[in-house]
Amino acid sequence: PPLKTRTAMAPKKLTRSRTDRKLAGVCGGLAAYLNLDPTVVRVAYALLTLFTAFSGIIIYLILMLLMPEGD
Repeated sequence: PPLKTRTAMAPKKLTRSRTDRKLAGVCGGLAAYLNLDPTVVRVAYALLTLFTAFSGIIIYLILMLLMPEGD
């Protein structure tokens, strides 16, 4: 039997979402990258923010500055 050739998959890029956004698209972009529902990511982010003395706000701002905006 012939060998199956491996198709090249485009690497995933972590970008902010342009379509699924509430503020800057960080949670929507993370959800797309992790292949999760955006609501799950937003709830996890909210819980993380509440239980870490609101350090999630700083993390969100850093990610907003570092993550490029998606196409």
